[in-house]
Amino acid sequence: MVNLVNKQVVHKSFGKGSVVDCDDSYIKINFESGEKIFVFPRAFKKHLKLIDKRAADIVNAMIKEREVEHNIELKKQNEERELKQQRLRLTQRQKAARDTKGSTSSQSVFWCNSEELERVSKEWSIFAGTIKNGENEGQPKRLSRINHNSACLLTLRNPNDPEENRSIVGVFMVNEGFYGGECIDGYIPAHPEYRILLSEEESKELLFWNYYTNKRYPNRIVWNSGRHRYFDNIWMAQILRDIINLKTEPKEQEYVKNFFEHFCNVNNINTEELSKPNGALMESQNTEEVE
Repeated sequence: MVNLVNKQVVHKSFGKGSVVDCDDSYIKINFESGEKIFVFPRAFKKHLKLIDKRAADIVNAMIKEREVEHNIELKKQNEERELKQQRLRLTQRQKAARDTKGSTSSQSVFWCNSEELERVSKEWSIFAGTIKNGENEGQPKRLSRINHNSACLLTLRNPNDPEENRSIVGVFMVNEGFYGGECIDGYIPAHPEYRILLSEEESKELLFWNYYTNKRYPNRIVWNSGRHRYFDNIWMAQILRDIINLKTEPKEQEYVKNFFEHFCNVNNINTEELSKPNGALMESQNTEEVE
């Protein structure tokens, strides 16, 4: 380190002064108004200037060296902080995966309109909606059950049709690495491979209420409010199996079959033991037949 004692300096406010003492951290300077202590060498970046050019060059080099060291330390701290956050997120995801593994309803069904379906077909993501009341009113919903093993079911009902005519128009697996509890913007992204949109003719053959039952009110075919509800894993598997049978083109059939097998694999569903659909609409039909 250069010896700065007795070197002349200029301060923006205190004027000219002389260095009395200096170490790695502080410098003491005598001005007409008295002695002042500054942080060294940082004070020479803005407030102080050495008159001796050689000494000034050395101090400027020290400032740059300290800045490099500071940036390295800052980067290290940021990396350590990010690593801690990653570990925390991993722990949360592992917990979510454990919770989801035991959940029989980690799928999601949405009430869509034609405009939204058009957007989904282009962007392949769907908005979960906003919170309607409470201190978080207006903020995007976080669907905590929706994770890597989840699929999103898209349904449509024409305004003039009865609820039992609600049809299934599409379905996609959630993108790998997505965890609903961490979602901030409310948008659920589709998996790049597992995504299906049905034709109008196919949709008419795939009625939502053939699969879905409100477990509290099993005989009611009513979607009272909201645009989303959780959906049973088995029901989703039944729908995918039936989509396979809807397809007539071998390539399309094979594609849906791969989707179906992937879904059943990540949800621990035995395809050979998969039951037939028994939704509220079928229950209603069975009741009419008995009567």
